[in-house]
Amino acid sequence: MGHDTGVKVYNSLTRRKDPLIVANVEAASWYSCGPTVYDHAHLGHACSYVRFDIIRRILTKVFGCNIVMVMGITDVDDKIIKRANEMNISPTSLATFYEEDFKQDMATLKVLPPTVYLRVTENIPQIISFIEGIIASGHAYSTMKGNVYFDVKSRGDKYGKLVGVAPDPVGELVDSDKRHASDFALWKAAKPQEIFWPSPWGSGRPGWHIECSTISSLIFGSQLDIHSGGIDLAFPHHENEIAQCEVFHQCKQWGNYFLHSGHLHVKGKEEKMSKSLKNYVTIKDFLKTFSPDVFRLFCMRSNYRSAIDYSDSTMQEAHQLLLGIASFIEDAQAYMKGQLACATIREDQLWERLTNTKVAVKAAFADDFDTPRALDAVMDLIHHGNRQLKAVTKETAGPRSPAVFGAVVSYIQQFLETVGISLANQQLISGDSSSATLCSVVDELVRFRQTVRQYALATQETCREAQQQQLLERKPLLQACDDLRKDLIMHSINIKDRSSTTSTWELLDPRTKEPKPGN
Repeated sequence: MGHDTGVKVYNSLTRRKDPLIVANVEAASWYSCGPTVYDHAHLGHACSYVRFDIIRRILTKVFGCNIVMVMGITDVDDKIIKRANEMNISPTSLATFYEEDFKQDMATLKVLPPTVYLRVTENIPQIISFIEGIIASGHAYSTMKGNVYFDVKSRGDKYGKLVGVAPDPVGELVDSDKRHASDFALWKAAKPQEIFWPSPWGSGRPGWHIECSTISSLIFGSQLDIHSGGIDLAFPHHENEIAQCEVFHQCKQWGNYFLHSGHLHVKGKEEKMSKSLKNYVTIKDFLKTFSPDVFRLFCMRSNYRSAIDYSDSTMQEAHQLLLGIASFIEDAQAYMKGQLACATIREDQLWERLTNTKVAVKAAFADDFDTPRALDAVMDLIHHGNRQLKAVTKETAGPRSPAVFGAVVSYIQQFLETVGISLANQQLISGDSSSATLCSVVDELVRFRQTVRQYALATQETCREAQQQQLLERKPLLQACDDLRKDLIMHSINIKDRSSTTSTWELLDPRTKEPKPGN
């Protein structure tokens, strides 16, 4: 039963690649663990969310899945309470601030928002009802202290179905009121000066794992197609979610596919980027140096399940790769406009390469979203396109073949759009009329400079000595043209003289003074 998407995914539940079959292609259900909002998000968080955003876009745009994504926001937690006390503000104010901060970071990184966000604090009655259902099924118990725990041993050998053998608990308190050390909290009794809600077991607040089970079940009921998160969430968080949902819904299998992303490692160290290790870079600090598109391309260069090394050098490699893509598109468009003269184009070869690339990219996407292989196929197409875009003088130029380059450029732009990378001129898409005016002014300036430069290079005299004298007299004009080009670089505008009669311009990234992709 269900709809076969045509994709094979690595399912942590089965530990193999399985055909991705969703219950309803018009409403494929996807639950994503959201942030615990007590501080700024860092690149480790960004890496996971960007990787799953790429997967979501591929499923939607390439394989025709309409995805309903739900994300839970943990806005009450030990860390939130501790941080709020340190800052002498309410946990609610702290959580609200960092929730909005997280959403802004995700928007800047071009991560599509979920269909709906659900906050824990807005669903406390529903969480209490969910806990009552688990108690009624005989899989949880309350204590004299007002805590409620899930009885792990009541699950028998079903507990550990996601991670195999569940690791032994460590660091348990001696005075714990649990029956068994492996039992986990569904409801935590209130401590002095902590935020709390009334419940049948006394004042308190939810445990972490029950929040996601309740929120997902509120929207999707007893069956979930896809559950995603970082690999560190597999145990205990996702394992406990499975246990809770399957006893509450009394079903054999609640979530069908569990997708886990690899850690972002600090290069040279075998440790993940995390706040606890104090080795993190915030998203905001990162974006002072590199663009969201560079980070997205960086994420695409490895399989989403693998660990990925972060360093300045790996980011620079992604940056250069993006510049290479943008440079090819710019040259191909210049060729199409007649601004770049080339030798005879082997159209048959390029058409064949384009067809093969389309097949290779779709096959890579269908194989557990293999973005490195898809990217390699596109870069190979660009390599062959560049080999045919060698500039020659107009006298030796061959017949023009703009259509094939138009098709190649269109496909590459479509590929980038699919994965959320935009090479469009940022000034033109900003919606700001003053930006469009600025582009028009630069166009006019470059056109005027080209007229002056063309006049300076043109010689009407027939004898060699007279030509040299004329060029000498006009040298200040050429110098002025060069000076203008150099001066405009300071304002992030780069003029390219493609021939004595043609010039084009592009925006530079103000952070690096290198060409901004898409201009």
